[in-house]
Amino acid sequence: MRELFGTDGIRGVYNQDLTEDLAYKVGLTIGSMHPDGKFLIVRDTRESGLALEKAIASGLVKSGATVYLGGILPTPAAALITKMKNWFGVVISASHNPYYYNGIKLMKSGFKLADEEEIEIEKRLEVKDHSFSKHDTGKIIDFSEAEKIYIETISNMFSDVDFHGISVVVDTSNGAAYRTTPMVLEKLGIKVTCYYNQPDGKNINDNCGSLYPQYLAQKISGFDLGVLHDGDADRCILLSKKGGEINGDKIMGILALSMKREKRLKNNLVVATIMSNFGLEIFLKENQIDMIRTKVGDRYVLEQMLKSDANIGGERSGHIIFLDRSTTGDGLITALEFLRVMVLSQRDSSELEKQVNDLPQYMVNVEVKNKAIVDHPHLKEKVSQLQKNGFRIVVRASGTEPVIRVMAEGQDESKIKAAVEEIADLVRTLGEFQRR
Repeated sequence: MRELFGTDGIRGVYNQDLTEDLAYKVGLTIGSMHPDGKFLIVRDTRESGLALEKAIASGLVKSGATVYLGGILPTPAAALITKMKNWFGVVISASHNPYYYNGIKLMKSGFKLADEEEIEIEKRLEVKDHSFSKHDTGKIIDFSEAEKIYIETISNMFSDVDFHGISVVVDTSNGAAYRTTPMVLEKLGIKVTCYYNQPDGKNINDNCGSLYPQYLAQKISGFDLGVLHDGDADRCILLSKKGGEINGDKIMGILALSMKREKRLKNNLVVATIMSNFGLEIFLKENQIDMIRTKVGDRYVLEQMLKSDANIGGERSGHIIFLDRSTTGDGLITALEFLRVMVLSQRDSSELEKQVNDLPQYMVNVEVKNKAIVDHPHLKEKVSQLQKNGFRIVVRASGTEPVIRVMAEGQDESKIKAAVEEIADLVRTLGEFQRR
């Protein structure tokens, strides 16, 4: 079982859970596992990113690896380039978390490492002697052209559509896409206005980005679409021209139907997670499209997509994978796919947004010291009891934070809120009992 790695790499508070010493050891370990390997390192805009980059690069060089420094770039840019060049990738980012968090995501040829590979890395990190190295050391190469490669590749993907006349407002969350997203959109002829694109090392995800759409909603007037990223830009939430939120579930439904009409939807299938709204499932069923649910986490969505040979899958959070475009979620690709549907269907974003209806859904995050509470028999009994009232309830431990997420959905909003609060209170009580 993995302990250091969560559902999206290693993540924690900088200089507490994630230190430069640990980063160095990770670099040394993965470098020693892949002698003479080539590694691309990119990072988001957090103030700790440069120090962690130097630490990881030092470990890799010590092991004999060649390190390519790509600078500040979205996670999907690393996936695209490492697939293109058959390299390993290291992404220094904590995604949607506050600036004082950071993380290390590892990938190979465009895909995140499998659970088994992360377990092997953890085993090697437990070895106290990390002084091993090759007789010949590696080298560090500036690879600033990585940004140009990403911009040109994504632009070329959508060059067959005329986007001229469309105006978009973008919130880059002061994160990794603060340059790339507006540059690609403008290159395709879209008129772009940007907010939250002035990173200072501490303002990443600070009341902006995909977790805070209410701020961009105040500025949507006069624009055809709003685009909101998280810190590393692998996800995207949209706003209609009237300010309506178009979450990941709605995006998947709208785009899956369009893909089906174009005969592009593989196996007539969408892969979603246990947290996706039942409204999406109803919409897909009404349009004769199948849906498979999997565990939360893009790695599990991708795993199921590969197993089922599906080419669209994702999460309500806006992390959506188009396997005929990329090997991972890319918020920019998601936005462009939606804009493409707007152009081809000649329908505006508000019309499209109304296609997929959400059932009332309510979620609470409960901070805990021990996430094993999620398997407590009293908790399972309470969930089973409340589900008899016709609710769909999901209680799960977060893979990236010390919290248990409690979610319910159903027809009556007040009743599902009451059910969630009842379960959340029990989680808190069980947590207090364990601390005694």
